[in-house]
Amino acid sequence: MAVATNNNVNGPSQALLNAVNPTGPSTSSQISAEQDKFMTLLITQLKNQDPLNPLDNAQVTSQLAQLNTVTGINKLNDTLESLKTDYQASANIAATNLIGHGVLVPGNGLQVTEGKALLGIELASHADDVQIEIKSKGGTVLHTISLQDVDAGTVPLVWDGKLKDGTTVADGTYTISVEGLAGGKSMGDDLIRGLTFGTVASMSTGAGGVKLNVPSVGQITMDDIKQVL
Repeated sequence: MAVATNNNVNGPSQALLNAVNPTGPSTSSQISAEQDKFMTLLITQLKNQDPLNPLDNAQVTSQLAQLNTVTGINKLNDTLESLKTDYQASANIAATNLIGHGVLVPGNGLQVTEGKALLGIELASHADDVQIEIKSKGGTVLHTISLQDVDAGTVPLVWDGKLKDGTTVADGTYTISVEGLAGGKSMGDDLIRGLTFGTVASMSTGAGGVKLNVPSVGQITMDDIKQVL
């Protein structure tokens, strides 16, 4: 780009590029400052251009287009940062409101308290038959819950802790396994899975986002929750 004083093609153009490509995070005031710098450099170029080789309309239009493009990107970045902050605040509030509430999340644990237990299943598609086996820690099947004609979705269940002989299992931790049939074919883990119940005790935030602490389950995310009870 020609300049009367030194005919240096790269110097002024590089300054313009540096002006419209800030390296730090953008703010509204920074965007305005960069626009002012750009316009000052452009006006200086126009005032000091070589009368015998002036800037043509295409060059001016190109530089203005660069300014508009970079300004638009900076404004978009600011908007995204603002949305990110708002989303984080909303997620924190939602997580805090879950403290003390029971939730169903993927897992095979079953906690029996006072002879009763909450559990669930999640189906990606309709199942003709579902068998839920409740097992001891050693893997012995203690009880089976049978369901027929189950629609897709989350299904919460309550078990009274009673066995076939009428006795009630002792309070403690057990496990569940879930199997389903659809059209005479076994459903895979991607179509049906068990859900474990727990109560949210607290929440925490960090680099990994919002985490909910459920004593009987561990740390979970908001996406892990299939149903709030």
